[in-house]
Amino acid sequence: MKTTVVAALLGAAMMASQPAWPQTPTAEVTDMVALRTAVKEDRRALVASTLALTEAEAKKFWPLYETYHRALDAANRQRALVVEELLGRDRPLSDLYAKNLASQLIVADEAEIKARRKLHNAVMRALPPKKAARYLQLESKIRAYQAYDIAAMFPLVK
Repeated sequence: MKTTVVAALLGAAMMASQPAWPQTPTAEVTDMVALRTAVKEDRRALVASTLALTEAEAKKFWPLYETYHRALDAANRQRALVVEELLGRDRPLSDLYAKNLASQLIVADEAEIKARRKLHNAVMRALPPKKAARYLQLESKIRAYQAYDIAAMFPLVK
């Protein structure tokens, strides 16, 4: 529980802080509404414009990006199944069923964390540290608003 609170506070602090690098045309990523719009339009183009990768960097980065997003999609599908199960129920859950759903959510969270750790390690080796950190920060912001959207529609267990 403490870890979750600390992570949430850290994420909020990261989103509230101003970037340490000079402002560029991609500075709109600090505005979460603009970020949400840009991601919905073309996430890959947003990442490309934010990072301004060289040809050599792009050759190393994009396969890592694709691998991460495949793993992330799998974790999101797991989470979506739990949400759908809760939304589709018209009666209260049994204790055993509630415990099972909570366990499924943890499994999805762990899969996402594992994929993020793997991405972090690979990106830090593939890109210059500032670009790697910039991408990881951008990805964190995107995941934060997506997590908010999920939480907003996720009903509490009755």
